[in-house]
Amino acid sequence: MIVNVLWLLLGAGTIILFGAAMIQKNNKNCSDIKVEITGVDEHLLIDEKDVKDLINKNADLTNKQVKQIDLKAIETELEKTAWVKNAELFFDNNQVLQVRIEERQPVARIFTVQGSSFYIDSAGIRLPLSDKLSARVPMFTNFPSDKVPLSTPDSLLMKGVVNLGRSITYDSFWRAQIEQVYITPQATFELIPVIGDQTIVFGDASDIESKLTNLYTFYKKAWVQNGINAYKKLDIRFRNQVVATRKGAEAVLSDSTKANAAIYALMKGGVINNLAKLDSTGIAIKDAAQIKKALLIKKDKNKLETKRIQNTKKRINTFSIVKKSGSKKEKQLNNIKKD
Repeated sequence: MIVNVLWLLLGAGTIILFGAAMIQKNNKNCSDIKVEITGVDEHLLIDEKDVKDLINKNADLTNKQVKQIDLKAIETELEKTAWVKNAELFFDNNQVLQVRIEERQPVARIFTVQGSSFYIDSAGIRLPLSDKLSARVPMFTNFPSDKVPLSTPDSLLMKGVVNLGRSITYDSFWRAQIEQVYITPQATFELIPVIGDQTIVFGDASDIESKLTNLYTFYKKAWVQNGINAYKKLDIRFRNQVVATRKGAEAVLSDSTKANAAIYALMKGGVINNLAKLDSTGIAIKDAAQIKKALLIKKDKNKLETKRIQNTKKRINTFSIVKKSGSKKEKQLNNIKKD
């Protein structure tokens, strides 16, 4: 019985001491504010200064007692900011206000046909552009609407944008290689690469990882075998395959025409051996060499033809002279016979 009473007294004393400590703590002023921002990899579209400015919007918290600060209200206010996904605040034992901010991660920048632009995060939430910096995410152009809320077809399309943008953004290779995604009128996607001048027909947003894996495998083989600039279109819509279309006759003709014009300019200026400067593509240089060879062959043929014509003229002139001389001798012989 006595032991139970002692335990009760000990418990009551502990509670009283804890309560007194809490009261003493709450009566102290906030000593400082520490901000930690997570949820992003390479960029902060909201920084520590922005957070502190929001917290101290009405009054400097470091001049207020802990008990006078409504942490829940501050959390709610912070989460109204478009770039803040979640906010948690608490005081540590030194009366320092610890602020934990989870920033929204943009996965794409949208350009609509109406001319507006905005970011979207991994949950499809629209985010405003930032004056601080531009997020390193793929650009999706030609989105059909800037309305809020979107229609059902546009909502489905936006979901595809989010999924494709997330796959590109979260992969270091694709984030560096794909700079733009064009949205077709049929609500499908075409990828515009940084390296290579071909169009990559992606189709809809189904089987994203499989399509990108197939494309990556093709890249590794194509760069080694032919070079990526040998193709004008890559179609990755089909399962487990990449349909590659090589540059056709029109592309070769274009390069040849450009090379021909350049050679003409070089020949006109008296410089014909600087063909390596004509174009950065192997096709153009190859065609330039062929054109040079053809021009030189034609030049030689022209020389031979000119020489042949000149020789023919000489033979004709010689024959005329001989014939004329023969006529004079014949006339003299006839006169002698008459005499």
